Amino acid sequence: MRSVALIDYGSGNLRSAEKALRRAADGVGGDIAVVTTSDPETIAAADQVVLPGVGAFSACKAALDARPGVVEAMTQAVRGRGAPFLGVCVGMQLLATRGLEFGGDMGLDWIGGEVRPLKPVDPASPQRPLKVPHMGWNTLEGDLAGPLFAGLPAGAHMYFTHSFAFFPDDLADVAAWTDHGGRFAAAVVRGNLAGVQFHPEKSQEAGACLLGNFLKWRP
Repeated sequence: MRSVALIDYGSGNLRSAEKALRRAADGVGGDIAVVTTSDPETIAAADQVVLPGVGAFSACKAALDARPGVVEAMTQAVRGRGAPFLGVCVGMQLLATRGLEFGGDMGLDWIGGEVRPLKPVDPASPQRPLKVPHMGWNTLEGDLAGPLFAGLPAGAHMYFTHSFAFFPDDLADVAAWTDHGGRFAAAVVRGNLAGVQFHPEKSQEAGACLLGNFLKWRP
């Protein structure tokens, strides 16, 4: 049986992510156990790792660091053994080198880059900024190539809610873009690391498709 460790560090979207992953596991078939956990041994041995997250970068990183051995276990599984990893919303942002919220905090530094505030501008009225947070449905732009996007049409709609975005140092790490008064990364992929700024657990069939693809992913 394959195990998927959903990291429990008090994130607000933990339960909805858990339900969505279990539904996706049922749809994929086979023996897949989704385990919500902060136990380092369970995480270190997991076949796949999912890091959820909502709220402020600094608060999420502090909460993750406060769980003894969790970051080390994630690193062992993901960086050491190559277990596929999916970060969701702030879970994706934590892949970055640093987040610039509240003066700046270090991320996991698994994909180089910064998490910066959105400063969207309405192209029809450049003097008028668009609303932040970026909240609601938006389209994925780009080729949507690779196994995580299998079965998703061009311009697939996903649900976003955030005020900051991840800007990778290497644009080759961006797997999909979206636009809200300016373009930013909607998804990143590097090797066995993946992150999505949107919430697949709130994105209906398209989100379920992506989660199912992640569970089948063997990078």
